[in-house]
Amino acid sequence: MQQKAHQLDQIDQEILVMLQENARISNADIARELNMAPSAVLERVKKLEQKKTILQYTTRLNPSALHQNLLAYVFIKASDGIACNDTASALAAIPEVQEVHHVAGDDCYLVKVRTIDSATLMEIMRNSIGKIPNILSTRTTIVLETVKEQQHLVIPVNKHA
Repeated sequence: MQQKAHQLDQIDQEILVMLQENARISNADIARELNMAPSAVLERVKKLEQKKTILQYTTRLNPSALHQNLLAYVFIKASDGIACNDTASALAAIPEVQEVHHVAGDDCYLVKVRTIDSATLMEIMRNSIGKIPNILSTRTTIVLETVKEQQHLVIPVNKHA
C-alpha cells in the first residue's frame, strides 16, 4: 500500500535540500542557515523521519576505489509475472545487485549490477541470476562510461509559501 505523502512547507523543503547535499550536516548548521533554533530543526528532521520522507542516511562510495569498475543493466523476462515477488526478492538478495525494478514492456525486470569485471558478471549471471527458477531470458547492457549518476531527487523549494 502506497503511503500518502504529507505536505512539506518551505522550511522542510530547504532542510531536505541541505540534507540531500550533505547528510552529515549538523542541526546547528542547518539552523544557522535557516535562522532557526537547533531544537526546532531537530524536531522537523524527526518528523520527516517519522513520516518516511527521510528513509535513511547513507555514504556514497567511489566504485573505482573498491575495484567495482563494471556496471551493467540486465533486462530480465520471468514467468512469474508482476503480481508475484518471488523473482524480484531472489534478485534483490544477490549482493552485487544494486537495484531491481519491475518494468513495463517485453521484460519484467530491470536490474542494476556493479562488479569487478566481466568474468565476475558472468559468474553472477550463471550462478546467481541463472539459478532463479522463473527466469526465462536475460539481456545485458554493459556501461562503457557514466556521464551522470546520482540518487538526488529534485526538491521544488517554494520560496513564496
